[in-house]
Amino acid sequence: ERSITELTFRGFDKLNPDTQYLFVSNHRDIMLDASLLQYLFAQRGRDTTEITFGANLMTKGFITDIGKSNKMFRVERGGKLKDFYMSSRHLSDYIRYTVTDKKQSVWIAQRNGRTKDGDDHTDQGIIKMFCMSRPEDKIKALGELHIIPVSISYEWESCDVMKAIELYESRFEKYIKKPGEDLTSVLTGIIQNKGRVNFTLGDEVTEDDLKQYDSCTNNEYHRLVANLLDERINSAYKLYPNNYLAHDIRHGQTRFTTYYTPSDKMKFMKYMEWLNDYDVDDPDILKDLFLGIYANPVSNKIKMGKI
Repeated sequence: ERSITELTFRGFDKLNPDTQYLFVSNHRDIMLDASLLQYLFAQRGRDTTEITFGANLMTKGFITDIGKSNKMFRVERGGKLKDFYMSSRHLSDYIRYTVTDKKQSVWIAQRNGRTKDGDDHTDQGIIKMFCMSRPEDKIKALGELHIIPVSISYEWESCDVMKAIELYESRFEKYIKKPGEDLTSVLTGIIQNKGRVNFTLGDEVTEDDLKQYDSCTNNEYHRLVANLLDERINSAYKLYPNNYLAHDIRHGQTRFTTYYTPSDKMKFMKYMEWLNDYDVDDPDILKDLFLGIYANPVSNKIKMGKI
């Protein structure tokens, strides 16, 4: 209530109360993406889902406690190739067991880690992982999971300035997380003003959708399914005035002026002054990266011919 002025949702009426789903979501905030979705499910009398949670975040006691109390399960990342394969296979087996046998829905992000630049794309490796537990039939491997794409949008992006700084530093050298940075991101995401927030559930990825890819190689199949999820997630992404005006500013245009007011622009430009507190060699690059966080969802819709 203190950091969100309005929480809206679309597409929840598409869900069958007797069906368990694998919700594949874009990922903008470490805790809130999954937590707010659980809140919306609970408000509508639907059971909450199990939630994937990166092992790198299970470093602080209270975060681990939050995870355990919210049906989160640990996902290992990195490591040696053999260890990564085994952990991916184990995750695939567990997700399939949870959805088909345990009769519990599951939430997972479309990629490892949050989207930092506002450009949401599904990791092809995630699709490959889903299929590992049913390798003999790639169509049923995904169809049986009842995949629902989830599109989450924040009027004021969670940890936006922190993300812009990370993107800036990554341009010049390998970015190394600072001690306690994940915890700072969790707390900032919860406390920071987010304004309006929207969740949209897209159409289920059905076996009929997948059959068009039946003759493809496995690698091509994974890529095309990832693209299909991208199309549904990015199409469903709810744009706010900040997105339109950031796109106009970034590209030196006035194309979307009907979608925001002078007051909206003044507020956004005032907010961007936070970037001046950071001593960087090229403030224009930092500004462009910050604008991209808000502008890229608009660019994705333009590419798809949606606006």
